[in-house]
Amino acid sequence: MIDVGLTHIALPVSNLEKSIEFYATYAQMQVVHRRVDTNTGVSVVWLTDYTRPFAVVLIETKSVNTSLSPLAHLGVGCKSREAMDVLCDQARQAGVLIDEPKDFGYPVGYWAFLRDPDGHTLELSYGQEIGLTVEQENI
Repeated sequence: MIDVGLTHIALPVSNLEKSIEFYATYAQMQVVHRRVDTNTGVSVVWLTDYTRPFAVVLIETKSVNTSLSPLAHLGVGCKSREAMDVLCDQARQAGVLIDEPKDFGYPVGYWAFLRDPDGHTLELSYGQEIGLTVEQENI
């Protein structure tokens, strides 16, 4: 079986372990692959949340010159508004919450932006129906 369609997004990171911890904490992602590239000597990990066949690939570099900024972001749906609030409280205390939770109603829902260790933006949301919309259109 081969992969078809959108399978991953790759992000440069300056500290692999800090980034793994961030995405494990705020996106419930786990490492499913780890290697040192034999050609470049660069460390690479693949993270997934096991909800679909998709991975965030983290590639360790000496410095990150470009990052996903608030408009360009990774989006993660939370199980409930309360679960999202707990994560936002944790992010606020850690100094990584960059945009307080807001409720924009349907179809945007309740959302907030966090900043990962390299400045990439992670959106937490509740009430967005992207997955449901895609499923309905695929029927």
